[in-house]
Amino acid sequence: MVLAAGSAPGDGRVRATRRFDEWREAIRHDFVALDMAPDRRFGEFTGEVHSATVGHLQVSRVRSVPQVCRRTPGLAGADSREFLQVGMVTRGIGVLTQDGRRTVLATGDFAVYETGRPFSWNLSHRWELDVFTWPRAAIGLTAAESAGATAIRLPGGHGLSGIVGGVLRGLLTAPQLSPAGAVRVADEVGELVATLAIEHAEPSAPPDAPQRALLREVCAHIDAHLADPDLGPDTIARAHFVSTRQLHRLFAATGETVARRIRRLRLERCRRELTDRRRAGDSVTDIARRWAFADLAAFSRAFRTTYGCSPSDYRARLAPAG
Repeated sequence: MVLAAGSAPGDGRVRATRRFDEWREAIRHDFVALDMAPDRRFGEFTGEVHSATVGHLQVSRVRSVPQVCRRTPGLAGADSREFLQVGMVTRGIGVLTQDGRRTVLATGDFAVYETGRPFSWNLSHRWELDVFTWPRAAIGLTAAESAGATAIRLPGGHGLSGIVGGVLRGLLTAPQLSPAGAVRVADEVGELVATLAIEHAEPSAPPDAPQRALLREVCAHIDAHLADPDLGPDTIARAHFVSTRQLHRLFAATGETVARRIRRLRLERCRRELTDRRRAGDSVTDIARRWAFADLAAFSRAFRTTYGCSPSDYRARLAPAG
């Protein structure tokens, strides 16, 4: 992602070109690196992308001619940044493939996909795509939930997906928001997308009832003890009278390790407090230590990897004034 967080829809830069090499660079610049190939039968090439941000959510409108765009395993594996994206077709036809599924999207349809795993778009006719991009860590989906929800057609005209689709479309012409308000909107729309993804995910074999109950108890324990610097697999296992090996097996079904869940949730608590008016007097160090990040250099590196900028820069861009 390239735009400074905090620019509102309408403030972003339009990148337009008639050269495919420039187009490939524009897409890499505003999104992530893709292996791209145009349909040479179409004739003259044109492409345009317009991006802006609402808090930590990037809102983009992309239009071009028929082409295939692939996030190859090599490109995904070489990028430390991970994003969750929603692609909404507003013109033409789009075929999205990820996690063993292939879905065809017509005007008004949308689907979820992730940049941390391979995916592809096959876009036909003169197409237009609205793309909504969050840092992956900002979306409350486990890896297993996401893997079951990507590349599934979500109709934008009715039901819960129609409601969420309307909210997403509204972001393209959103009114000016305060920095703190923009962050709240980005978080709340992200939660809507996560709920929708879970509701439409392909069913997987669930753990048995006792295992589900234990997993809920463990997750509640983690949420309640995030500020405890001693929180970890060993202490969690002891608190629930299971072995550490049993705990790791329990989390294997979620696609997320215990340690990764703790780190992800701690980073999210820090991110939210950095833009909280009530915490304006707290330093970045205070916030990091409150959520058990004793190594401030490691915290800063993890924050930058997850959200694309340092904690101080994030606060400067998005914290409420005065």
